[in-house]
Amino acid sequence: MASLTRWPEHIHVFSPVSLHVYMNLSTYFHYILSPPAAAMLADNKSGEIYSLYQVGAVLSCGQKGDTQMALIECKFYSEVLGLSTSMTVILPQQTTTQIGMSNVSKGTLHPTLYLLHGLSDDDSIWLRRTSIERYVAELGIAVVMPQVHRSFYTDMEAGGKYWTFISEELPALARSFFPLSAKREDNFVAGLSMGGYGAMKLGLRKPQDWAAAASLSGALDMAHNFLNFEDPSQRTKDYLQIFGDKDIAGSPEDLLWLLEEVNRSKGPKPLLYQCCGTEDFLYEDNQVFRKACSKTKLSLTYEEGPGEHEWGYWDTKIRNVLKWLPLGK
Repeated sequence: MASLTRWPEHIHVFSPVSLHVYMNLSTYFHYILSPPAAAMLADNKSGEIYSLYQVGAVLSCGQKGDTQMALIECKFYSEVLGLSTSMTVILPQQTTTQIGMSNVSKGTLHPTLYLLHGLSDDDSIWLRRTSIERYVAELGIAVVMPQVHRSFYTDMEAGGKYWTFISEELPALARSFFPLSAKREDNFVAGLSMGGYGAMKLGLRKPQDWAAAASLSGALDMAHNFLNFEDPSQRTKDYLQIFGDKDIAGSPEDLLWLLEEVNRSKGPKPLLYQCCGTEDFLYEDNQVFRKACSKTKLSLTYEEGPGEHEWGYWDTKIRNVLKWLPLGK
């Protein structure tokens, strides 16, 4: 087992992230780290602060089958947003004796799915409403679930710069904290409702960064039909805070315009996945996006069937998304 002092400086994390492991917490970490890593922390006589990424790097030096992981609730500071925020992260693990689970870890730098929440939710919601941790166990991929409030993954007119955060700062920070691959072919994004819009916007505005983007019941026609809120006052409030009083049609906030732009581009094009229940209030929005995509050369996998805007539907469909991901391609 290598000591931390032998690892190159570029893996050290000096950011004020709350996942720093102190010597007096080593007893707690026996439960989520392997015995060699816990022993390493307990032997720390100097009181040096280690980040969880550094501990994970040491863990990766162990024997096959001995690598452990944690379900990580990561609280950190965002320079872009100017505030403390959070992400929930699932890291792959290799196990040989865990009962009822088959787990795979494919290497030290993991393929990553960025999984985005909807309008009323936060970074914990996918864990609370689905079995995403169990679903990804056999795939050997990490899952990063960020917190963006009601921003629609946009640099808000009256609020935070959440587009800059989600498209630039978050991936860089996540890769500095955890062993995540930066290769385009290893990075995917998916989301539900508002998160479906965010996922498609990431895939289409940054096609050089994302191999695939998936929308589950997404709000995909924002420029022409903002969420179909039943309460017009709520629609006006959210729209003005996010986009101001400008018309976003034909702008980088308009997914239909982005489809045309990517189609004309000679650069890489992400694989796209789209599903929506036929009883969902966003079903017509999804038909508009599907029709627009059919006029391009982009590859779209489309699914529909009975379903409303609810978690039973999304828990089923996220498994289809995971099967669809171009892992290892």
